[in-house]
Amino acid sequence: MRQTCSIPSDLYYAIILYHYTMLQFVTNPKAERSVEDQVRGVIEGGCRWVEINMPDASDQEIENVVNAIMPVCLETETFLLLSGRAELAKRLNVGGVRLYKHDILPSQARVLLGAGAVIGVTANTIEEVESVKALDIDYIALGPIHGKEDEQIGFEGVSKIVEQMHAKEIEIASVAFGGIDHENIGKALNTRVNGIAVSDALAYADDIVKVTAELIASIN
Repeated sequence: MRQTCSIPSDLYYAIILYHYTMLQFVTNPKAERSVEDQVRGVIEGGCRWVEINMPDASDQEIENVVNAIMPVCLETETFLLLSGRAELAKRLNVGGVRLYKHDILPSQARVLLGAGAVIGVTANTIEEVESVKALDIDYIALGPIHGKEDEQIGFEGVSKIVEQMHAKEIEIASVAFGGIDHENIGKALNTRVNGIAVSDALAYADDIVKVTAELIASIN
């Protein structure tokens, strides 16, 4: 039986009980560095929460990457999830999924993956947050802070949604994403989210191990 890359206790407290802010790495398949090497690099730098994002890859290609990195994830208790592809996440026995607007419904993902999986959803308005607040989800990814002009909401947008969530007593962990790097991570932290998702700043870093460690130090 395949071993599960299960959720380590420190991540559980971070994203469920809000004890401290965690760094999440989202892979970038367009970077020169391979997805496998990206994951190994951020793990060596201290990151323990990785989302495999390979939107144009086949299921088999993603499975090959997961098989390659699973031993180091288990050894270091790194939590591993997939971008969408809930059925593949089930088959590969990873820790969960982050769902985007075009993916299956969170309720369907919960039935498929079971009670122990971590399910995140993406939102960029308080209305989208409210539409999923009653569902069995574990965190909401807020953003993008930077990105396509008609989608980006900026640090102010994320901060406003977090403030509204508190005011409406929506007690779901939040993760900021979209163009976060070492220079603006302070602004991301000031939004009072529970997690910081970083992609390009690490995938394209000359020294991915060093930059990962620096980002974690900035958060701490």
